[in-house]
Amino acid sequence: MKLLSAIATLALSGLAVASDEGGGEMERLMAMKEETRAAQRADGVFDNQRSFFSAQATQKCVNGKTQGVPGQIQFGCENVDLHGFISHGDMGSITKEGNDVWGWTSPDGREFGAVGATDGTSFVEVKSDGSLVFLARLPTQTTSAIWRDIKVIDGYAYISSEAPGHGLQVFDLRKLLTIKEPVTLDIKKDLTFWWNKFGSAHNVIANEEEKMIYVCGTSRSSACKGGLYMLDVSNPNAITTPGCASEDGYTHDAQCVTYKGPDTQYLGKQICFAYNEETLTIWDVTNKSAPKIISRTAYVGASYTHQGWLTDMNDMAYLLLDDELDEMDGKGLAKNGRTTTHIFNVTSLAKPFNSGQYQSPVKAIDHNQYVKDGLSYQSNYGSGLRIVDVSSIESDATGKNFKQVGFFDCHPEDDDRGGDVEFFGSWSVYPYFKSGYLLLNSIERGIFSVKYTG
Repeated sequence: MKLLSAIATLALSGLAVASDEGGGEMERLMAMKEETRAAQRADGVFDNQRSFFSAQATQKCVNGKTQGVPGQIQFGCENVDLHGFISHGDMGSITKEGNDVWGWTSPDGREFGAVGATDGTSFVEVKSDGSLVFLARLPTQTTSAIWRDIKVIDGYAYISSEAPGHGLQVFDLRKLLTIKEPVTLDIKKDLTFWWNKFGSAHNVIANEEEKMIYVCGTSRSSACKGGLYMLDVSNPNAITTPGCASEDGYTHDAQCVTYKGPDTQYLGKQICFAYNEETLTIWDVTNKSAPKIISRTAYVGASYTHQGWLTDMNDMAYLLLDDELDEMDGKGLAKNGRTTTHIFNVTSLAKPFNSGQYQSPVKAIDHNQYVKDGLSYQSNYGSGLRIVDVSSIESDATGKNFKQVGFFDCHPEDDDRGGDVEFFGSWSVYPYFKSGYLLLNSIERGIFSVKYTG
């Protein structure tokens, strides 16, 4: 623990800023994913999509497997039932390759999913029984790319992509409320706005309270250096940019909040917890024209600091961080290949520290996780959705009392080996519907609607 504390308090001047120096690790990561995807295409993985059950009917999880139609694929599971599925091809995708997912609840309580694919975004409705109905498809703004990201503020979806020249699509989700038959939307007529002042981007971050979008991973050669590119979306028809946080270079992902945590000097401030390739970097972005770094913290076993989430939005004292390459590179605790979650105490924004780790019982690379009511919903590539009870963090932040309480494995092909450390399987999960239905987006298959029963 002394070593962790020493690393956590390294001076900013003592840390190499890889983001400013060419982004070799991001280029390596993207190249590995491109290589995996090319091999999958060559093997015809995306040509073989099919519906895994003939009707939108619940498949209960019994004795560790979903109980579907005889002869159809069964998915490994624990305390998670399958309620709906639509393949990417059936949602109009030509490439049939999935990525991000996010959700929106209409004012009258209807629940909708925005399902990313390499060549666009599909929109589905989650019905009261968890079944899915495909409504519309919004094509990519330019070309296809493996990476697409989606967030929602006030009923508008904000969509970025690594496709050159894509910019940010703004789509009014209320258009879905009156659609009766599936439609293909027009990238000009059906958009509320198109922000074209950056080309490609990696992620979109939303602070709903602040009506701000923070775009991550634009060009490193731009004035923003791939850092937090700020957009005021209080008027989605006339978006403006009040500033940029570029001092720490490239930001891969972030969570930006109106701060309510224990560090009283920052109460009410606009704080971003940024995942900057090799560090957790915490920003005060209250003054958009002059954002300030509060701290920049490394950790043992760091390989590629990818994404993370606060464990309690009312407390904001701890967060969970996923490193996308520590399992692949065999770094630190992750050298055994089991998905490793890094736990951070952020009670002091100026002096956060890595307080512990949690490891999944199976091998897989972690990708995205979101926390709700003491449960971390983790999308871990080949091992699919993993639900981890992290409610013990307030009394013990080492992670030793964290426990997996459910899972749904949408990529069962590697189950007999205890999992593979590869870039296939699930990309992301959306766990915030009031109904309790979860949307899990599979790269190879499509969108799953599942529900935790624990």
